[in-house]
Formats: sequence, structure tokens, C-alpha cells
Amino acid sequence: MSLPTIAIVGRPNVGKSSYLNAVVGRRVSIVEPTPGVTRDRVTVEVEHGDRRALLMDTGGIGVVDEMRLDQDIEHQIELALDIADVLIFVVDGREGVTPLDQRVARRLRKLEKPVILAANKLDHPGKDILAAEFYRLGMGEVVPLSAQEGIGVMDLLDRAFKLLPEPEGMTDFGFDPEVPRIALVGKRNVGKSTFINQVAGTERVIVSDIAGTTRDAVDVPVDYKGRRFIAIDTAGIMKKNRVGSSIDFYSQARSEAAIRRADIILFLIDPATDLSQVDKKIAMQVVEQGKPCVLVINKWDSAGERISTEEYMEYLELKLPGLHFAPVVFISAREGFNVDKAIDVAFDLHRQAQLRVGTGELNRVLEAAFERRRPGGKTGYKAKIFYGTQVDRSPPTFVVFVNDPSLFPGNYQRYVENRLREAFKFDEIPVQVFFRSRDSLYHD
Repeated sequence: MSLPTIAIVGRPNVGKSSYLNAVVGRRVSIVEPTPGVTRDRVTVEVEHGDRRALLMDTGGIGVVDEMRLDQDIEHQIELALDIADVLIFVVDGREGVTPLDQRVARRLRKLEKPVILAANKLDHPGKDILAAEFYRLGMGEVVPLSAQEGIGVMDLLDRAFKLLPEPEGMTDFGFDPEVPRIALVGKRNVGKSTFINQVAGTERVIVSDIAGTTRDAVDVPVDYKGRRFIAIDTAGIMKKNRVGSSIDFYSQARSEAAIRRADIILFLIDPATDLSQVDKKIAMQVVEQGKPCVLVINKWDSAGERISTEEYMEYLELKLPGLHFAPVVFISAREGFNVDKAIDVAFDLHRQAQLRVGTGELNRVLEAAFERRRPGGKTGYKAKIFYGTQVDRSPPTFVVFVNDPSLFPGNYQRYVENRLREAFKFDEIPVQVFFRSRDSLYHD
């Protein structure tokens, strides 16, 4: 069984996303005054007392979407209502009861599930009087709430947890440090959401031919053919001059944050279009963060007739030299072709990134690399390497103590990284090397 689920529901712009963010203490869902910002089901695992549950943000019921995704959003809401164990029905306490609130209330009553009614945006002395108006919705007690000010946030969560079913055989993907986080990144409309739905075995996120459908970074617990992981669907990254609204800005920020917090990156590329500055920007972010990365060439079923895999791999190495070590997998997410291969490679990279090298073995390789090639120019003869040690994993990170770090330029750093990658079978993942000063081999 999965963890029990608490779904936050209500009409657009009543503060559902603000409540989820207030519970977890960080911005998970994008919060904007524009109605209909949330489209997919945004889910986080929360811990309350000695119990855990999934807290799920949903799109606004009755939203009119500017991209005509109303039916897709409604389908995601319907799925959320179906799987939820407890519903938190959020209304706007300042606006009072609206016809759409009444419509939502009638719909929730038919579900015969526990519902907690929360009147949000009540952060002033008359809040109890304003909350009382919502009793006419026929949903029982009304809980005053101000998600923005933190008033009533944990009281509401406590009420929801008390209504959850008993935790028999519940799993906890997100709290298990052994479960890798795999972020899917790429330009708009390259098939990230389609890939997520394929491995999740359900319509977990909205898929549309319209670019820019995904806005939030959506974490999806997946058990795919015995492999458990958290798949992170992200908004398509675009050029800065194309970021036309604050919604786009926050979507971009979520995507970049997903790269930072992921263990492995699946970088999706559409072979039907040329690699662009956006692709190069994504590659640079992946390299800077030192993340293991799989180059996933999606939609190959429609492009493979025009170019061979060998020719396309040469093209990738030319255009994305910073990721020359990254393995390449050709797939069709829509057809399910080679999707399992992409997941297998991602897990293999994760295994490589967790390896730790013995200090003695490491220093033998460093000594051999130094004897084979010293830093360039006459100053290279003044350079001395004392010893090295591995200080971190994922990516494997090494500190090499030397007499003067300025004698070891960037090209020599890359040379050492490549030697370590070859020696310790890190040939498909990034390796980071830093030079630090020591007076001598014996200096503490």
C-alpha cells in the first residue's frame, strides 16, 4: 500500500498552494494571484507526530485555463478526489460563500469521504464571524486559517491526520535515503511528462502538445519493474528573454532547483530540432552541479529514419562537449520503447556515484598521473602533489593537497579528473577535483 493521502481541494485562488507550502516550510507549489496556476497534482510527503502521509495540492475546481487545458486539469482533480483518504476543502474567508464554493461542496458530499472545511485568509480579529458564514455549505465545523501568516496551519493538519486510516503496511518512498531522485529536464515539449506517466503506469501529470503545460516541479513516487525512485517532472526550461511572467519565472526556478536536489538527471532531447542555447544552458547547469546524467533522445521512432544513432551521438559530442562522458539512450516515451533501458542506466550511474575509493589506491593513481604529466610550462617543475583524499560521493569529490594551488590550472584539473574517471570506472559520471594548499606532506 502507498502512504495515506490528504488532498487540498477548492475553487481557484483560495490559497491551496499557500497551505501546502506553509505545512512543508518551503515553496513547493507556485503561489500567484493568477487563478489556475496549479495544473498537476503536486505531492509531498509530510511527517506529523509519529505518522507520515502524502499531502497533495490540486488545480482549482472550475478553473478556466488560458491554454484550454480545463479538461486535463479536471481529470487530475478527479484522480485526486478518487485516491484521497481525507479532503481539506479550502475557501476564501474574505470573499464569503460563492456559487462555485456551493458547487464544490455538493460534489464533495457525494464522495462520502472525510472532509475538513478551512476558511483561509482570516488573519484579523473578526475571523470567527466571517468563518461562521461557511456553515451553510453543510460541511460541518469551519476551521479558521491564514496560510500566509501561519495561523491554524498545524491545527488543520492535525485534524486531517486524525481522520486517516490506520497505517498498516504503508511505504515511505520520500523518507528512504536509498531511494534515488531522478529529475527529468529539457526544453519545452520534449516528452518529460509522457515519460513520467509511462513509468508511473498512470496519467500522473498532464500531457499536452501545448508547450509550457507543466509549471510546478512534480515529485512522483514510482515503483517501475521493481525499481523504486522519485521521478521529478519539471517545467520546460526556456531562454531568459522568453520568460514572460512571474509564473514562468517560478517554473524556471523550480526546474533549476530540481537539478540541484536530484541524484540523477535524465536530460530529454528532441532529435527533430537542433540543439539550442537552452540545451547548452541545461548541460552547463548539470555539469556545474556535478550530477550524473543520461542523455535521453526521445521520439526516436519518428527521427531514426533520417539519421543513425552513431551520427547523432557524434553530433551530441560536438554540441555538448561538457557531457561527453554521459551515456546516451534512444527512446520513445509515448510507445514505451527503451524506457526501461533509460531507468536501468540511471540506476547504474547512481551506483557508480556512490562508490568510495581507498586512500592508498587513490594516491597511487595521482602519483602516476603526476609523473606522466606535470602542470604546463617551467612553473610545472615547482609543483608538488602531497596526497589526495575522497571527501564526498555523488559525485565522487576529491581534494588533492599541493604546495601551491595556483600552479595547477583548470586544464590540469580536468586532466586529473579524467585519469580518476578511467582508473576507478567513473567513466560515465562527473568527477570533481579540488586542489588545496599544504606546507608539506607532514603538515597537519
